[in-house]
This record gives sequence, structure tokens and C-alpha cells, in this order.
Amino acid sequence: MLDHAHTHLSNAMRFQRTQRIALALQNYLLPDPPRVPGLEITARYRPSAAAAEIGGDWYDSFRLPDGSAVLTVGDVAGHDLAAAVTMSQLRNMLRGLAMDRREPPGDILRRLNIAAESLYPDVTATCVLARLNGPLGGGWRLEYAVAGHPPPLLVTPRGEARYLEDGLSPLLGVTCDMPRDSATATLPPHSTLLLYTDGLV
Repeated sequence: MLDHAHTHLSNAMRFQRTQRIALALQNYLLPDPPRVPGLEITARYRPSAAAAEIGGDWYDSFRLPDGSAVLTVGDVAGHDLAAAVTMSQLRNMLRGLAMDRREPPGDILRRLNIAAESLYPDVTATCVLARLNGPLGGGWRLEYAVAGHPPPLLVTPRGEARYLEDGLSPLLGVTCDMPRDSATATLPPHSTLLLYTDGLV
């Protein structure tokens, strides 16, 4: 009986240790937003207690050499160390692909999907990728693509809200090398663009 209790206690301690490592890894990989003149970029990560605080959710934001800002939010299926590790790899691949060449966000997600299908054939993920150019006279120009992810929400200074529901394609890891749409929108001055995961809804 003592051996049985010892086994359960050892397993529980191993699980807690793995959870702490995964949470530390995930927090380390979620960066502070860059400073972009004319934009206020804010990121929040609130883990779900029900999901043991770890998983495949990610966000990222960075500037490209031409000065435009890239925003991305994604979610790898799963709530364990494997999902957190895969999340970090997809996030870093997406960074590299966005830096590699200037192309529509849908094309970047297509290349990410090809890489993900080859490297992680059993993984599925959702993602929204947005690039902000500007500021222009009438606001920022948004180019975006959505792969199976909840759509971005645009809120105007007057409080009018609408989902940006163009540029949609299936989630990553489902169909290899298919064209993925991109879309554009103009963000009025002082508007808010919200990118989020399904944990918010």
C-alpha cells in the first residue's frame, strides 16, 4: 500500500514540476510589445486555471525593417508542455517568415502551414497575422489573414465595433499548400484593434 501511495505522490510531484517548467517557458516566450510611433500596442496573457495554466496560446508583435508593425495571435491545440513547445516553434517560424520577404499575410500563413505540416504532422493550430503600415493621412493600413482563428475586432473612437471577417482560411495543419486569402482595412485614428484567442469568448 505504501508503494502504491509513493507512486501516486511521485507522479503528482512530477506533474507539478512539468507544469511549472511549461508555465515558465510560456511566460518567457511571450514578449513585451515593441514601441511603434503612433501606435499603442498592449498584450495580456491570462491563463485559464481549468487548463492547468499552460498550453499553446501565443501572441507576438515586432517591427519589420521597413517600419511596419506585425501583430500575431495563435493557439496550438493542447494544454501541456508539448503544446507550449510547439507554440514557441511556430511563433518563431512565423517571425522568420514575416521577416524573410514582404508578401501578403495569407502567403506567409501558407508558408507557415507547409512548414508545420512537414515538421509537426499531428499538430493543428489557429492564427491571425496582421501587418500595420502607416500612419497614413486617414489612419493605419491593416493587412491581415486569419487561419481558423477568431476574427480581429475593430472598435472605432465612437464605440462602433465590427469583426474583420475577410481573409479567412482553414486552421493550420489541415490542408497543405493551399492558397490563403489576405484582406485589408483602414484603421481610423484612435481606433482599437483587438486580437484574441477563443479563451476570451
